[in-house]
Amino acid sequence: MRYWLVLLLAVVCFNLHANSQTAEELVNKNIEAKGGMDKIKAIKTWRMTGQLIVSGITATQGQENMRPNFVRETISLQGMTAVQAYDGSTGWQIQPFGGRKDPELMGEDDMRDLLIDSDFDGPLVDYKAKGNTVEYLGHDIVDGDDALRLKVTLKNGDIIYYYLDPDTYLEIRKETQEFIRGSVRENASDLGSYKAVGGVMYPFSIASGPKNDPTSWQTVTVEKIEVNVPLDASDFALPASLKKGASKSQ
Repeated sequence: MRYWLVLLLAVVCFNLHANSQTAEELVNKNIEAKGGMDKIKAIKTWRMTGQLIVSGITATQGQENMRPNFVRETISLQGMTAVQAYDGSTGWQIQPFGGRKDPELMGEDDMRDLLIDSDFDGPLVDYKAKGNTVEYLGHDIVDGDDALRLKVTLKNGDIIYYYLDPDTYLEIRKETQEFIRGSVRENASDLGSYKAVGGVMYPFSIASGPKNDPTSWQTVTVEKIEVNVPLDASDFALPASLKKGASKSQ
């Protein structure tokens, strides 16, 4: 009886302590857990290479980011490479697996995930300056383990839920809600195997896909992350064949 009383008191005290935390405090703890604001801001470019597995097929995945908000993502398989990129104002892509080998502009709806990826430091860093709002929603359970849940409402109205490990304050799950033409697109990602690169913690294992269909998820095993590598804005720039079309659309 005494054991159960002690356990109950411990759980109550833990919950009271956790509930007393504010969203701002948790954001600050997350930033410190990643390495601190100084080390995060010291990184100007970022490159990732890894193996993507989806439906039993293995491909090579890459991503490059450069401040302030440039991103280029690639998937290579059987001698072909798909590209999605954002140059700070316009998104474009090459999708050879669909038979389209020429660059094409991306529509606003198709760019939602890419715009999130273009945020160099992520939506939590400098969230107020970016027009984001953050709420602490209390405790939740992720794969049987306790987690702290943050709700981030982006400037465009989309929502990201971050689940933080209560011991490390690093993200262990991310869920997104994108509001597109009256419908909601929901995706989720499980993050793990964190390692430090350039003094900043990054996940080296990422499983992601539609929130309500885990059977169709894809897994990325990161092989290498490099920071402050030489990159140029031209690496992300709109191809010459699309510049005329982009000017007309704008």
